[in-house]
Formats: sequence, C-alpha cells, structure tokens
Amino acid sequence: MDETLLERIQDVCRFMNVFRIPISISTPHTYISTAPFLPSNSPLSTIFSTYFTKVIQMQSGQLLSWPEPPLEWIGHKSDVNSICYSPNGYYIATGSDDKTIRIWDAETGDVVGKPLEGHAGWVSSVAYSPDGQHIISGSYDKTIRIWNAETGSAVGKPLEGHTGEVCSVAYSPDGQHIISGSGDNTIRIWNAAVDQPLEGHTGWVCSVAYSPDGQYIISGSYDNTIRIWNAETGSAIGKPLEGHTDWVSSVAYSPDGQHIISGSGDNTIRIWNAETGSAVGRPLEGHTRWVSSVAYSPNGQHIISGSGDNTIRIWNAAVGQPLEGHTGWVSSVAYSPDGQHIISGSLDKTIRIWNAETGSAIGNPLEGDTRPVVPAAYSPNAQNTISGSSGVAIHLWDSFPQIPPQFTSYIEAERPDKEGWVKDPDGGLLYWVPRDCRAGLHSAALLTISLTSPVRSVSLLFDEFAFGRSWTQISNIVQP
Repeated sequence: MDETLLERIQDVCRFMNVFRIPISISTPHTYISTAPFLPSNSPLSTIFSTYFTKVIQMQSGQLLSWPEPPLEWIGHKSDVNSICYSPNGYYIATGSDDKTIRIWDAETGDVVGKPLEGHAGWVSSVAYSPDGQHIISGSYDKTIRIWNAETGSAVGKPLEGHTGEVCSVAYSPDGQHIISGSGDNTIRIWNAAVDQPLEGHTGWVCSVAYSPDGQYIISGSYDNTIRIWNAETGSAIGKPLEGHTDWVSSVAYSPDGQHIISGSGDNTIRIWNAETGSAVGRPLEGHTRWVSSVAYSPNGQHIISGSGDNTIRIWNAAVGQPLEGHTGWVSSVAYSPDGQHIISGSLDKTIRIWNAETGSAIGNPLEGDTRPVVPAAYSPNAQNTISGSSGVAIHLWDSFPQIPPQFTSYIEAERPDKEGWVKDPDGGLLYWVPRDCRAGLHSAALLTISLTSPVRSVSLLFDEFAFGRSWTQISNIVQP
C-alpha cells in the first residue's frame, strides 16, 4: 500500500477515536468541535484549515502529532471474566478471578474508587442495572451481590440459594428483577414473585438472557439444550430446544423477540422460532471449532459469531467469508447498536474492530493486556467498545441535537461539563473539548511541556467562529 495512503488511513482512524463523542452526537460537530484540536502534523488538519475557516482557532497549546493512547488498564490481579458498560457509557465494571469487581472510567481507563470486595470466589459475571445505579455480580462462591454503583458499597446481604457456582447474571429490562444461571443446573429469579429455582436443565447453565419485552427468559446449558421460561411465573414454556450435539455456550434474542440464536460446542449456530421452539432452517455451519459467542445485529438481519477457530463470521450478510486476523480463539463478539461495526475479543490478547458491511478490519488490533481478552461488547449507546482490561472508545450515535442560537459571551466564559461539552443556557451544544484540554481550557499559558502531555493548556480564539444556527457558514466550499 502506498505510504501516503496508509498515513491518511491511520490519521482518519485516530481522528475517529479521539473525536468519537462530537462525531457521534452531531454531524455539525464533526467539523465545529474537531478542527481546532487537530494536531498540526495531521493530514486532516491541512484539509480542515483549507476548507473550514470560520471555526474556533487554537491560539496556543496545539499538539504536533497524535498522542499515544494507554495500552493497558492495570488493577485486577488475575483474569478478567466479565465486563459491562454503565447505561450512559461513562463507566465500565469488571469481574475477576481475584474475587473483586472494579469500576473504570470508560474514556481514560482510570480506576474509579477502590475494588468492590466481598465475594469469596471468582467473580464470573457482572451487569449494571438499567438506571445505572447498581451493579450485580455473580460468583463461584454461589452468591449474587448487589452494589451501589456510585459508592461501591454492598447493598443488603448476598443473594443466596444456588448450590453451585453462579455463571451468568442479568437484569430484567425494567430493572425490577435479576436472573442468574448456575452450575447447580438451575436459573433463579430474584426480587420477584417466583421464589423457587427454575429447574429443568441437567447441566450447568452458562448463559441467560431476557427477551426484549422482559416477559421471557432463555437459558443455554451444558446439557446441549436451550430452554424458554415465563419470567413472571418461572414455569418452563414448551419443551427444551434440542438440536445441538454439544454444550450451548451463548444465547440471545433477536431485537423483535421473534427468534432465538444459540452458539454451541458443536461448532454451529442455530436459529429458533421463539414462539414455537422449532428450528428455523439448517444449522449455520462453517466454524471449525466451538462457537463461544453469538449476537444479532440491531436490525435483526444479521448474526455474528465468535469461535475457537480464531474467526468471526457474519451470517445472512453480504460478507460470506470469515473475518480472519485473530491468532487466538475468539471468545466474544458484539454488533454496534447501529449495525455498522463489529467488536471482537480474543485469547490472542487483542481486540479488533471490523466493518460489518465489508468484513475488513478497522485500524490495528488493540493490544496491551498481558492476559487473554475474553469478553467484548459495545456500550449501550455505541459510545465505546470494551474487552478484557483493554479498550478503545468509538461513538456511533445517530442523534442530532438542537443547534443553539448565538451566545458569544457565554462561549468565552463557560467551562466544559464532565463529558466535555460547552453548552448555551438552554442546554444546546456549542462545542466539545477533548479531555486533555478541559482542565487547561482558556489558560494564559503559552506552551505546555511536553506537547504530548496528557494534560495541556490551550487558548482558543472565537473571532471568526460561526456557531449555533450559523454553523453552515464554517465552510468556504462553493456549492455547485
């Protein structure tokens, strides 16, 4: 590949990563909030300075080149088994073999507070409540614990009842109930009218999930079956879904709730009719080793799977070939909420991002952790991708916020909020500031040493800034 082309591709990838928030939140801010903070050596900086002249100008503090991102998040003392985002995407919770849960800043990777301690065994699964106020954790000590997400303190006593290791936990969509799957072959519903375990599996229950409407629960087991349960009564619905010839590692509902997919140790994926329990079509075959993770695309038209054969596959999509690049088995995969990208985590200790339409890898694999990367996921609002103790942030929102009117004096005086936005008095978005510039914004300092410091002083000029409803005037491109 031509070196100049490669440099530009890498520049665009850095641009998408660093400015993920303004790009994902609002199309105008792809230009308004990025142009002033581009490094001077960036090829995009030359383009933007040529064609977008009525934007904020950097008076001092501009970087020469892109700063290097942190390569590893250090905190746990053993393997990371489970990872999840807070609903707003600002925080990440992880559960580990070191028997603790940790909370991390999703943007910086910094540890937030002290580890959540209390479990006497491996923490196998963690999940945030839908409102983000609580975290639940399942452990090999056979208990589930609830934690205050803000303070890190335990809420009440551990939930006891399982006689085997707790392998999977999840909240109901309304946040009123918790489900857990266990090595005692049962599923339990907590804080609900059902006070008895859901019994029927004859092997460990390794995956549980709620239907989108919260009325049903599905479970996948080492007994090679999937079961559907009434979430209110706890009764089994119909017969077990049989067809796999090995353990069922992962289950998920389609976004419309009409179908169920399952991945198995028999190297296949199966699609099931959620109402009748019957198999839909033939098994999806192609993986040469066990299927460890499956997920639907947000529109329900595509399925992705991760496997021990080190590949991710897309099914019923334009891409008919496996996505190859990992050198270790792929343990977890997920679609971004808009369906445009796929994130994968692997035991080769890397995370990869893929274009869901073309199947091509985006950028270089994300490396840094010295342990295998097991879980991978997009944040609920597609702000970030996460995996193990390494992560990259990408925003893919489609929202288009209100364009505010002119408030010149307000721009110069107001400081950014914790997400980096400077807003007008009505809450409209004026411009966004990268994290490393927020503390030193409007500083009188003329220089930051070094120019690649994670915290730098910047001074901005707003003389020619076309903002608010005038934002379309930032470009000097003449329309045909």
